[in-house]
Amino acid sequence: MIAIVDYGAGNLHSVKNALDFIGAKSFVTSDAQEIKSACGVILPGVGAFGDAMNSMRQNNLHIVIKDIAKSGRPFLGICIGLQLLFESSQESPGVAVLGVLNGTINKIPDNLGLKVPHIGWNSVKIHQKTGIFKGIEENSYLYFVHSYYLKANNDLDVTATTHYGVEIDAAVQSGNTYAVQFHPEKSGDNGILILKNFVQLAREG
Repeated sequence: MIAIVDYGAGNLHSVKNALDFIGAKSFVTSDAQEIKSACGVILPGVGAFGDAMNSMRQNNLHIVIKDIAKSGRPFLGICIGLQLLFESSQESPGVAVLGVLNGTINKIPDNLGLKVPHIGWNSVKIHQKTGIFKGIEENSYLYFVHSYYLKANNDLDVTATTHYGVEIDAAVQSGNTYAVQFHPEKSGDNGILILKNFVQLAREG
């Protein structure tokens, strides 16, 4: 069973619908014990970084997420769910974040002649064709909606990159903690395969 974390700021229904589509059992919850009981956990997210972090703290979910991410249980952060795992964000300076992984969240420069936020499909360079990217072809297109991007400190954590005026670390993995800047639930067949891969990892423990 996959737990989709409800912290009051997330694209919960689209993720739930995608999991239903592939026949994966899942539930939406903000209950710490229910999250801890799941074989895999997904932290989705849309909207403002600071609001998401504050909402998570109000429900003490920041503690639960850190524990899960460090436990070795399969965990997947999506969009803001990726950004919250890192050490700081230019969107919300001074906001205490999870700090599970090392890196910073930076604003996409608005002087590059590109629209910000970045909304649409981008080809992604896959650096590690295992884990959630098993079976995903090089330069596959995935769907992004964001104004801020990850620059990871540890290149070994980075499993995929894309380019939108700047080099963007589009996905990371550390142990069984996975996170992606794009939205797999909105990325067609490639996104569905990524979710299938995650569910399989969760089933395998």
